[in-house]
Amino acid sequence: MILEKSIFKEYDIRGTYKKDLDEESAYQIGRGYGSYLKEKLGENTCVVGRDNRLSSFSLSNALICGITDSGCNVIDYGQITTPMHYLTRHVNNMYGIMVTASHNPKEDNGFKFSFDKLANARGKMIYEFRDYCIAKQFTSGKGKVIKKDIKLEYYAYMERNIHMGPKKVKAVIDLGNGATTCIAKEIHKRFPNIEATFICSENDGRFPNHHPDPAVEENMEMLKETVLKTNADVGIAYDGDGDRIGIVLENGKYISADQIMILIVKDLLPTIENKSILYDVKCSKSLEDEIIKLGGTPICYRTGTSYTEARTKELNLSFGGEFSGHVFFNDRDYALGSGIYAGLRIIEILSKTDKKLSEILEDTTHYVSTPEIKVATSNEKKFEITKKVLEYAKEKKYQINAIDGVRITFNNGWALVRASNTGPNLTLRFEATTKEELEKIKEEFTNVVNQYL
Repeated sequence: MILEKSIFKEYDIRGTYKKDLDEESAYQIGRGYGSYLKEKLGENTCVVGRDNRLSSFSLSNALICGITDSGCNVIDYGQITTPMHYLTRHVNNMYGIMVTASHNPKEDNGFKFSFDKLANARGKMIYEFRDYCIAKQFTSGKGKVIKKDIKLEYYAYMERNIHMGPKKVKAVIDLGNGATTCIAKEIHKRFPNIEATFICSENDGRFPNHHPDPAVEENMEMLKETVLKTNADVGIAYDGDGDRIGIVLENGKYISADQIMILIVKDLLPTIENKSILYDVKCSKSLEDEIIKLGGTPICYRTGTSYTEARTKELNLSFGGEFSGHVFFNDRDYALGSGIYAGLRIIEILSKTDKKLSEILEDTTHYVSTPEIKVATSNEKKFEITKKVLEYAKEKKYQINAIDGVRITFNNGWALVRASNTGPNLTLRFEATTKEELEKIKEEFTNVVNQYL
């Protein structure tokens, strides 16, 4: 299969298995990665892991063959979660590749990889690597493969960085049949005051129960029902590769990731010195309000897990997150974006208070908002339309944040129009103080977008 340019996205490599990528392209990417590490970074060893998708085993094998044929050595950790892969890179002080398509459909697969010690490759790094792979000017050699297990180090990280209070917490954990099935039960056993009920806990890369994306409410119905049925204090869900989190309150209500961040910020801000908190352009103003109320400084940044992680580390922030459910804690130990760790931090909060999660959120300012709205278009037009919206907003002399697409702020709400970095569509989101004001803002910018579709 010819290596397709289109699979190289803003944050990773991703496509449909056998349609966009296969073992041949995985080999070429591996050959390119090993060669790139040797030529550009002076490294001769990297780490490799894979999730539990049905195609991940063969793609990982082909990838490793490509890396070793470049003369680069591989430390192979087998099936792990993406956060475990991040820890392997930290433990070994090396770069690496994770074979995963994260929360995408079961037919998809891809590669998350690194070229610096801050975060996964992003933007220009990926496009330069794309051109390098397509040029095929690879090194040759006979690298070695060493198989290792990171589980004990990962368990130790959790035990070292979670400080439970005296209260017992009843939690329902939805593993989504994803990569977390290999370690989640063992981790939660290590905290005796967690009474955990696990659902969708079979290791099955076909994701038979629901799509593994906790940022979409319809995927959380089983979790909602089980929380209410078991009278649990919280419901927690992870995505396919375990780096994102979703939360259901004790009353069965699903909350968005910016509300999860509010729970964390309320607990975290009083205890940290650097009170700047990072969040992405999709997040509600209620998060900004809460940060300011608690004496913090809000930093609205671009969307993308690799950008969020890198910026959190660059600014040495204690916490950063984004609307898709990626959150990064940097207040206790090595900064790690892990759904399991984030879930344990939420349980830790509950273990130290008599309040329910819904009660902790009661005094938060609430706005009326839309979910993410995907508008299909072409990869070329999505950028053209975003530019037109920016021109429109400038003509109107609106308050603009152009760090990622166009976010326009009004006294009574905001609008966001941005080109998706993962597919041929635009992402829209709107928020206001009332339903009527929301509809006005939404109508104005939907009409602008529709002019150019």
